[in-house]
Amino acid sequence: MSNPITHIDLKEIGYPEGYLIGIALKINKKRTGYNREEMISNYRNVLTTPDAFLEDKTFAPLAHALLNKDMPKDEDEIALLETGKAYQIYGAEGIEPGALQQMDIAMRLPVTVAGALMPDAHQGYGLPIGGVLATKNVVIPYGVGVDIGCRMALTVFDIPESHFEENQAKYKRELVAHTKFGAGNGFQGNERSDHAVLDRKEFGINSFVKNLQDKAWAQLGSSGGGNHFVEFGIIDFEKRDEILNINSGKYLALLTHSGSRGFGATVADYYTKLAKSICKLPREAVNLAYLDLNTPEGNEYWLAMNLAGDYASACHEIIHNKLVKAIGGEVLAKIENHHNFAWKEIVNGEELIVHRKGATPASAGVMGIIPGSMTASGFLVRGRGELASLNSASHGAGRQMSRTQATKNISRDALKENLKAHQVSLIGAGLDEAPMAYKDIHKVMAAQSSLVDIVGKFSPRIVRMADDGSRED
Repeated sequence: MSNPITHIDLKEIGYPEGYLIGIALKINKKRTGYNREEMISNYRNVLTTPDAFLEDKTFAPLAHALLNKDMPKDEDEIALLETGKAYQIYGAEGIEPGALQQMDIAMRLPVTVAGALMPDAHQGYGLPIGGVLATKNVVIPYGVGVDIGCRMALTVFDIPESHFEENQAKYKRELVAHTKFGAGNGFQGNERSDHAVLDRKEFGINSFVKNLQDKAWAQLGSSGGGNHFVEFGIIDFEKRDEILNINSGKYLALLTHSGSRGFGATVADYYTKLAKSICKLPREAVNLAYLDLNTPEGNEYWLAMNLAGDYASACHEIIHNKLVKAIGGEVLAKIENHHNFAWKEIVNGEELIVHRKGATPASAGVMGIIPGSMTASGFLVRGRGELASLNSASHGAGRQMSRTQATKNISRDALKENLKAHQVSLIGAGLDEAPMAYKDIHKVMAAQSSLVDIVGKFSPRIVRMADDGSRED
C-alpha cells in the first residue's frame, strides 16, 4: 500500500494514543474503495460524528469504540499456542518461577520460532530479563526492553595496578568531574557534547521522534539511574591474548554500563502502547504485543530502536573519551557490547528477529563484558557460538532480590563492610544496588561455560552510580 496512513496521521487528526488508533489502523489495512485522502476524510468525520457511522460496514468498529457502545469480543485477538515451543535453560536452579512462567508464555506466541533463558534471568515485563526470543518478521518492544540498546563498554589502559593504587584520589576526582548520573539529568549550554549521531536522518522519521532530538542532545554523554555505573578497576589477564594483543598482567580499566537515556525510554513507552493497540493478545501475554516489520509502525520502531542503540553507544564513547583525556595513558583495547535490543540474524538458514532482553551477544569470536556487582568480579569474554542459546550469554549476575526486598533486608552497615572487604570506593548508589541483592556471578559463569570463554577478570575499585533514587534500567 503506497503512502499508507500511520498512527502519526491519526494523532494529527485528533485521535488519542491507545486502542482507538489500533482499531483505526486495522480498518486502514482492510480498506476497499477508498484512496488515502478519502480515508483521512472519513477518519475525521467518524471522530466528529461517530453516530453516523454505527452501521457503516468499514467504520462501525471505530464508531462503536468512540461512543463506548457495547461491542462484541475482538475478533482480531490473537490466540496463543496451546503448547509452547521448547527452549534451553541455563542455570535453571537459580531462576525464579516468575521468569520461567514469562518465558513459557513467550514461547506460545504464534510468531515465536526459538528461545533460550540465560542463568542471570529474573522476572521483568513481557519477556523476562535474561530472555532470548527469536521471532519471524515481528519485533516486540517489551522484548527489547525499556532501556533500548543498554550496553557495556570497557577501555583497557597500559597503566599498571601500582600506579592506580598510588593515585586513587586523582582517579576518583576525574571520575566525578566527567560523569553525570540520574534519570532526567543532563547537560546545559556549553556543557553539552556534540556527536554525529545527533545528525542522523532517522530523527526525521516522524514528528514524535523528531521532538525527542533536543532531549537526546541534553543527555548525550550522561548515565542513567538504577544499576548504571561508571567505574575504574583492575583487569587481570592470566595469559596473553593474541587477538587483543595484550600480554598477561594486571591493567587499569574503565568500565561503563548505561543505555539510551530518556530518548530510548520514551521511544519504548510510545511504541509499546502502539503495539498493544494493534496487536491484541490474551491478558497473560499483553506485554508481548508485537509490531509487524512489514507495516509502517513496525518499520518506524525498528529505525527508532537502532537509532537509540547508536545513541547509547555515543554516550559511552563520550564518557570514555573524556576520561581517557583526563587520565592519560595508552589505550590497549576497547570492547563494547549491548543488550536490550533486537537483531536480524540467520538461525538454521532462516532470517529471524532475535530479541536479547538483558542478554549478551555471544557468537563465535564475539567479545563481551559480563559484570558482577559493585564489588563482585566482572568478566571479559569471547563467545563460543552456541546455537542452543541463540548465540547468547548472560548480561550480568542477575538479581536475587527485588529492589524493595534489598532496601528492606540489607543494612547500610552491611554494605559498608562488603565494600571495605573488597577495597571498593563507592560514590552514590542505594541499598537496592548492594552486592547482596545479586546472584553469585561465579555460579552464573559456571552455568554458561559452554557459551563463552573467559579472557580477563575485572575487579571494581572506584564505582560511581546514581544517588538520587532514580530508575532507568
